Amino acid sequence: MADLALLNLCGYIAYLIVYRNTAILNNENVNLVHILFINFLWFNVTQITNLNKGIFSKDAIPTIKQSLSSLILFAVFLYGLMYYIHEFKVSHKMMLYTMLLFAPCLIAGKIAFLLMRRSHRARLTEYTRVVIVGAGPVGLELKRIMESKSNMGYRVAGFFDDKVEHIEGAHIIGRIDQCIKYVRQYHIKEIYCALPDRAIDKINVLMRQADQEMIRFKLVPDVKDYFKKNVSVRMLGHFPVISSRIEPLENISNKIFKRMFDVVFSILVILLVLTWLLPIIALLIKFESKGPVFFRQLRSGKNNKPFYCLKFRSMKVNADSNRVQATKNDNRITKLGAFMRKTSIDELPQFFNVLVGNMSIVGPRPHMLRHTKQYSELIDEFMVRHFLLPGITGWAQVSGLRGQTQEDEEMEARVKADIWYLENWSMFLDLKIVFLTVWQVFVPNDKAY
Repeated sequence: MADLALLNLCGYIAYLIVYRNTAILNNENVNLVHILFINFLWFNVTQITNLNKGIFSKDAIPTIKQSLSSLILFAVFLYGLMYYIHEFKVSHKMMLYTMLLFAPCLIAGKIAFLLMRRSHRARLTEYTRVVIVGAGPVGLELKRIMESKSNMGYRVAGFFDDKVEHIEGAHIIGRIDQCIKYVRQYHIKEIYCALPDRAIDKINVLMRQADQEMIRFKLVPDVKDYFKKNVSVRMLGHFPVISSRIEPLENISNKIFKRMFDVVFSILVILLVLTWLLPIIALLIKFESKGPVFFRQLRSGKNNKPFYCLKFRSMKVNADSNRVQATKNDNRITKLGAFMRKTSIDELPQFFNVLVGNMSIVGPRPHMLRHTKQYSELIDEFMVRHFLLPGITGWAQVSGLRGQTQEDEEMEARVKADIWYLENWSMFLDLKIVFLTVWQVFVPNDKAY
């Protein structure tokens, strides 16, 4: 309803621009039938793209993708009808203005909705009730994941297992042969089977019964001893081959798109921002303390190859800069430096690193060489983050995992976020991270020092 109200408001403003007449319904150019038809068209387009399906559980990137798809499909259908159906006589100019107004307003509205939704998401999500067959370690872990990630939209009604004695953390509803009767009676549409391979006969029987009752049957294989994250599965004949992780940026077309985005974005920032800001910052740095304008430091890059990372100098020249991380109330940081670090202005010279190919706009933040060596010995999978070009900003940073890492657990959380980005990369994810980075300039993070 909000989208339809916005569409009609944009249409009315476009009408005023074109005809300068407030009497819409009495004008021969636009009438009630036209308005109803345009609303009907938008409603059906959003049904095709599933724009409003699961709006409280759906992630931000699919929401924005479906919004863009809806706008493109709506424009194609609308102009196709205007061209081929002569009775649909609506001003092309008015429809153009309507789309030019509606498209940015819709995207801005969706972004605003996503930002407001963040704190209420769990409460507003529409949940699907499911049952788990098999109360072993796999079934219990599956239940824990479903409950901990509430935005996935699942509620576990209970377990079915032939071992009906009490199992801690599992509500046993009954034996496996009672499962179908229960889900049919309580209108449960999904069964997750976490039985071990040795129970193949029971699995086959349950699968056939679920198909007959039109109940979705999901088989959960026990691969936790090998892989503890998202995996890539492809078939070689009838054998599934599982890779330890999905890497979208191994695809050459994705590499090209990301590099094009990096080059274009960095050129725009250099030309539109740094050409005038750099001289001002340089004068202020020189005025406040002695030393160079830029701070160059060897950092770990892609494939762990070192490179010189550029920053505006935010500290007094000191012997510990390549050894000791910045801390809260660090007396090495200048007054200007504190402001630059709080707003991330000190990172702007890294757009030159991006332009020459040492860094990307979005990626894991590069660490000092000694920290890379230190953490690689303490944290599993730490070196995996070096499969990617390091970034000016990243998923860890916009998730609040930035600043000094006093505990190994803080670095582990940052590494997990970086690996999640590696496995889930998309251009829309990069755009989301860039948007959230800019947003945090105006809503600074307490760890930015």
